[in-house]
Amino acid sequence: MPTVEELYRNYGILADATEQVGQHKDAYQVILDGVKGGTKEKRLAAQFIPKFFKHFPELADSAINAQLDLCEDEDVSIRRQAIKELPQFATGENLPRVADILTQLLQTDDSAEFNLVNNALLSIFKMDAKGTLGGLFSQILQGEDIVRERAIKFLSTKLKTLPDEVLTKEVEELILTESKKVLEDVTGEEFVLFMKILSGLKSLQTVSGRQQLVELVAEQADLEQTFNPSDPDCVDRLLQCTRQAVPLFSKNVHSTRFVTYFCEQVLPNLGTLTTPVEGLDIQLEVLKLLAEMSSFCGDMEKLETNLRKLFDKLLEYMPLPPEEAENGENAGNEEPKLQFSYVECLLYSFHQLGRKLPDFLTAKLNAEKLKDFKIRLQYFARGLQVYIRQLRLALQGKTGEALKTEENKIKVVALKITNNINVLIKDLFHIPPSYKSTVTLSWKPVQKVEIGQKRASEDTTSGSPPKKSSAGPKRDARQIYNPPSGKYSSNLGNFNYGSQI
Repeated sequence: MPTVEELYRNYGILADATEQVGQHKDAYQVILDGVKGGTKEKRLAAQFIPKFFKHFPELADSAINAQLDLCEDEDVSIRRQAIKELPQFATGENLPRVADILTQLLQTDDSAEFNLVNNALLSIFKMDAKGTLGGLFSQILQGEDIVRERAIKFLSTKLKTLPDEVLTKEVEELILTESKKVLEDVTGEEFVLFMKILSGLKSLQTVSGRQQLVELVAEQADLEQTFNPSDPDCVDRLLQCTRQAVPLFSKNVHSTRFVTYFCEQVLPNLGTLTTPVEGLDIQLEVLKLLAEMSSFCGDMEKLETNLRKLFDKLLEYMPLPPEEAENGENAGNEEPKLQFSYVECLLYSFHQLGRKLPDFLTAKLNAEKLKDFKIRLQYFARGLQVYIRQLRLALQGKTGEALKTEENKIKVVALKITNNINVLIKDLFHIPPSYKSTVTLSWKPVQKVEIGQKRASEDTTSGSPPKKSSAGPKRDARQIYNPPSGKYSSNLGNFNYGSQI
């Protein structure tokens, strides 16, 4: 093993050789052997090996292996020095290997080291993006779980920082191609991160690009398979994949396939859905997603069938008036419970699809069924008016901090819900029924959209679809779905209809 003095002497030989440095192979070999020495020798080797690396292509493998040994040294200062110099080895065909090594080094628990690895990866990314991606995706597909996790997070956080001249169309195509391979087996969190990666690519900002992403999500959601409401994995996967798809939909990127699946497969099983998430109103979450998607349906083959299923489900939550006894009082002991949150979602979805078949209520239903529906609407509307008055009275004169209490926040949302239902019911009372009114769903922010302005995509990271698999996730544990904000199902006020928001 060479001493410090021998390392300096051979360094001098190489430094003085200038253009003839490649003729001093023995001197470079002495420097490579420095990795077998003590701390001082290793520190010098970490600096000297990369400095002359390009002059000795025949020793490339030995040099990279020597530097890799230093990257794994017990001495943190030696590791940091070795990592810092790794980009100098990223030349030609060596670059993918260096990228692979750096990706593996992401598993370090030392924060300074981790930052050095990130910087080194970014450095070689700017030299050769495709080669660097080769190393990253190699580890994502075949590496240890911790390396895979951190490589995906590197892509999700760092790609957006790279300039356009690095992320060319060809590079983005490679990212899409490799991502599709990874998406064949992902955890929920991984799926969300890849959707973030892909939706941020310039080439996928177009209508056709967004459509590609929707198709990727549809594949993850297994929309070709029969829905199993008793399988928590199946339910979770569908909900969470759909949550990723919702921001992609627009007037040109349609939700038709998802809406049809929900109407055909999910709505009929709404009452039997199972979820591993304690306290989650799974039925309301399904209805919220359906409502959000219903605005972006294109031409629908099974429009009448889907409307009929929506109509039938809506009837379940719009009760008939209780029968009255001879003295004019209710014959039953309890008033029907009005579940406003459910009705808002179902009524909104029905209203959106009804625009495409405006004569559904008058031409597709028999007279008796239409009469029954009108009775239910009238009864619901009466209860609605009472509740709206109670809410307005409760909120009257309250501003600022007073509206920020939990109780008043719930009442504000309740008022949004009931006002929305009121507007939609008024439309349906028209003769013939109208579908012209527009409302903002109670859990969505009110946005002023100027003429010609495109619908803004939401950065939705809530929820993580579990891995695609007929028997549940194949990789790690199922991810928990985080519902969108604005879910309220608490009993409010003293409304005697048994109101529930």
